Amino acid sequence: MTDTSKQDHVLIFDTTLRDGEQSPGATMSHSEKLDIAALLDDMGVDIIEAGFPIASDGDFYAVSEIAKNAKNAVICGLSRANFNDIDRCWEAVKHAHRPRIHTFIGTSPLHRAIPNLNQDQMAERIHDCVTYARNLCDDVQWSSMDATRTEWDYLCRTIDIAIRAGATTINIPDTVGYTAPMENADLIRRLIETVPGADEVVFATHCHNDLGMATANSLAAVQAGARQIECTINGLGERAGNTALEEVVMALRVRNDIMPYRTGIDARKIMQVSRMVSTVSGFPVQFNKAIVGKNAFAHESGIHQDGMLKNAETFEIMRPEDIGLTETNIVMGKHSGRAALRSKLENLGYELGDNQLKDVFVRFKALADRKKEIYDEDLIALMADSNTNAANDHIQVKYLRVVCGTEGPQTANLTLTIGGEDHSVEATGDGPVDAAFMAVKALFAHEASLQLYQVSAVTEGTDAQATVSVRMEEGGKIVTGQSSDTDTVVASTKAYVNALNKLILRRQKTAPAAIASQ
Repeated sequence: MTDTSKQDHVLIFDTTLRDGEQSPGATMSHSEKLDIAALLDDMGVDIIEAGFPIASDGDFYAVSEIAKNAKNAVICGLSRANFNDIDRCWEAVKHAHRPRIHTFIGTSPLHRAIPNLNQDQMAERIHDCVTYARNLCDDVQWSSMDATRTEWDYLCRTIDIAIRAGATTINIPDTVGYTAPMENADLIRRLIETVPGADEVVFATHCHNDLGMATANSLAAVQAGARQIECTINGLGERAGNTALEEVVMALRVRNDIMPYRTGIDARKIMQVSRMVSTVSGFPVQFNKAIVGKNAFAHESGIHQDGMLKNAETFEIMRPEDIGLTETNIVMGKHSGRAALRSKLENLGYELGDNQLKDVFVRFKALADRKKEIYDEDLIALMADSNTNAANDHIQVKYLRVVCGTEGPQTANLTLTIGGEDHSVEATGDGPVDAAFMAVKALFAHEASLQLYQVSAVTEGTDAQATVSVRMEEGGKIVTGQSSDTDTVVASTKAYVNALNKLILRRQKTAPAAIASQ
C-alpha cells in the first residue's frame, strides 16, 4: 500500500467511459471519449477507467488512444476473469505512462451461478487470473462483483487470494445498489481488520444508486478506511446510475470538518466536464441535481433571496465559482465579435481551438439573427448542438420545409445527406414532427422504435430555443439523440437524425455475452 493511501488522500477513480457508457442510450463516439478523457486527466482524476477493451474494436482503440495521450492519470481497462480478456486489456492500456488492469468476477451465490462455478473453482480462477494479470502489469485491481451480497467467509477468502496473487487494489462493489451507509462502512472496516495483507493494498468502493444512497455509501466507506472512490460524472450509469464524482468531491471539500480527507480534483472544472458528458451522452442533467443541476444555485423563495442579497452564505454552502460557474457582464447579441464569444465560452467552461471557434461563431451569428439576446443557456445549447449534424456524421440534415395547420395531413419536404450523397423526399404525417420523422424514415430505412420524445425550452420567450431529446430502440440497443433550435420541428428532426447516427455506432459494437456493471 502506498503512503498516500495511508494518509488522508482519497483516490478518484472515474468510470464514466466504462460504467457510465453502459447506460442504455449513452453511446459516445471515439473522439468524444478522447475529449472527456483529456478533461478528466486535466482536472486531476487519479484513475480513468477508459473502457472494456474486449467489448469491441471501438472500445479497444479508444482505450489505447486514451492510454497514449494521458499525461497524469492511471489508465485502466476492465476485463473479465479470463486470459483472453486480460490479454486484450493489457494490449490497450500498456501504452499508458501508468497502466492498470482491472479484472473482476461475481462472487455472490447469484453471480457464481452464471459461470456455473462452485466456490473452490472460482477461488482457483481468481488466483490464476490475478497472477496472470500481475505478470503483465504492476498495477492490478481486482473486484468482487456483488460483494455486498456475498457470504462473509467467502468474500474474505477471495480477497485474501487476490492479495496473495498480487492485486494492488481491492474493489468492493455494491453492484445492485443494495447496501446502506452504516452497513457498507462496517463491511469495509471488518475486511481491512480481518483479511491478511489488507493494510498493504488500497480498498476501493464502487456504489450504484438504486436506493439513492450511492454517494452516502461511498463516503461511509471512506470513513471506514477505503481510499478509492469509483464514480462517474453526473452519476451516469446503468439503471439509477453510479456515485456522482461531483457529489463526493464537493462533500469532502465542504464537510472537511467531519470528513478530513482530500482529493486532487480541480473542482473548478466540474461544470465543464458535467456539460460535456451530458452533451455527448444525451442524458440531460436534472434541474435539481446536486452540485451541477440548473437549480443548484437558484433561489426563488423571498426569504432565501433576501438572505442571499445580504450574505450568500445564508443559503449557499459553496460558491458557484468553486465548481466553475462564473458570472460576467458581457451581453451577447448579433453585434458581438469572436473575442467576446471566446471569452464568454471560456467563462462557461469551454476552451475552443481556432477552427472550432470559427464553426461555433457561424452558428452563433445565425442564432443571433433569430434572437435579440443570447443567454448563457443558449450558448450551452449551441455548444451541445455543435456535436449534432456534424460534418463527419453519416446522416446530416441539409434542408427541411414543413407545411402544417388545422387541415391535414401535414407535409414535410426533407433533404438528407447520407454517406456524402443528397437524398430528398416528401412525406406526410399526423402533425409536423410526425411528417418530418416519416420523411427521415423514408430516406433512411430502419426498424428502430421511438420510445421517448421530449421538448424543453432553453430560455423564456417566444424566440427561445427548444431542446429536443429522443430515445430510440432497435434490437435491444437503445440510443438517445438531442438537438436545439429556435424551430422546434428542425430541432426534432436533428435530434432524430442524431439518434440514428448513434444507432449506427451501436451496430458496430459487438459486446461480449456477459458485460456486467460490476
